[in-house]
Amino acid sequence: MSESSDWTPHVVTPDTAGVAADHEGLLAAIGDTEKTGELLVANKALVFRGFGTSKEQFDSALDLLLPNRLAYVHGNSPRTKVGSNVYTSTEYPAEFTISMHNELSYARRWPSRLAFYCERQPTTGGATPVVDGTLWLSSLDEEVRTAFGQGIRYTQNLHSGAGFGRSWQDTFETSDKGEVEANLADADVTWEWRADGGIRLTQLRPATVRHPVTGEEVWFNQFDQWHLAGLDAETAEMLTELLPPDELPQSVTFADGTPIPDEYVAHVRDIGLDAAVNVDWYDGDLLLIDNVAVAHGRRPYTGPRRVLVAMSG
Repeated sequence: MSESSDWTPHVVTPDTAGVAADHEGLLAAIGDTEKTGELLVANKALVFRGFGTSKEQFDSALDLLLPNRLAYVHGNSPRTKVGSNVYTSTEYPAEFTISMHNELSYARRWPSRLAFYCERQPTTGGATPVVDGTLWLSSLDEEVRTAFGQGIRYTQNLHSGAGFGRSWQDTFETSDKGEVEANLADADVTWEWRADGGIRLTQLRPATVRHPVTGEEVWFNQFDQWHLAGLDAETAEMLTELLPPDELPQSVTFADGTPIPDEYVAHVRDIGLDAAVNVDWYDGDLLLIDNVAVAHGRRPYTGPRRVLVAMSG
């Protein structure tokens, strides 16, 4: 079981901010970007609720919250680009839970902030759980924390347009191999083009990092999402039957190539979800998170849930 914590995201409403209950009120509440940044560092996650921000107005809020909006290049989650570096939060089937993770934690560079916007709330479920990374780390068994001290090796096999998983064209938002190579040049990634036109990427990353402002050590990786044991049983069985281990769309081991035990996957995944606080969605809600301080996921849902996301460096 996870350790107890009183932490929860900080909720900002028109009343608590002393502003009008409309989008102009939201812009007034976040207009002092330095103050908003300090509030985010102190609280790790902020929920802005009751401002009635529309999808068309969301962009102006992003301009204040995410000053250097990033493209979702090298991302491994299925999503659709719907605006200027704005994406659907995920298109993973609604009946599945998405485990806790920090966005792009397997990459050398990751976003420092994520902003989520609820365009259409689900009928039931669909919360975005968030978990304090320090709590998640301290809640893990000592054996598991020690085992991951050597780091993690992530491997991706991106096809060229037909196959399992994502293509390199979708992943890097280009069909130009030269642009892909330029992107990878300083990404601390070992890569090779395959004879079938695909590309294999290998990255060695730590399992924990320290927050750049607070210095707190946090659990910071996505190993369970890359591990066969982290998939639903039907998908894992299908992939195992069809592909050898080194041809899987994505896979993970300890840094030295040693397999990661299945029981570690369940332990880390379940501890993270158990320690998480659910952020339930209502139309017009906006959630801003510190991508290092907290991890996020998604609960199963029914109905036409549509949550958008953007990120900044």
